[in-house]
Amino acid sequence: MPTHLITLLVAVIFETIGTTALQASQQFTKPLPSVIVVISYAAAFYLLALTLKHMPVGIMYAIWSGSGIVLIALIGWVVFRQTLDLPAIIGMTLILTGIVIIQVFSKTATH
Repeated sequence: MPTHLITLLVAVIFETIGTTALQASQQFTKPLPSVIVVISYAAAFYLLALTLKHMPVGIMYAIWSGSGIVLIALIGWVVFRQTLDLPAIIGMTLILTGIVIIQVFSKTATH
């Protein structure tokens, strides 16, 4: 796997950690989760900046945000017991399908 995709994957992981901690911070009233939010988002955006050396911003952002949406929804379902209805599952499946199409077929995914 190319280094820039690994960097993007790690950025998605940091963003997912930050967003999960955002829920746990209870609107920044809990200190530890609040610190995790700030550190995780800072790391995610730093890694996104590195990824931009190899990918156009639109493609990079589509992959990052789409992957984050799906991972956060799964974490919400498993950790916070939030329900996902059929339209939400279908929508996230379409998001993942879009990411796969970009990676497999797009010639603009890297520059």
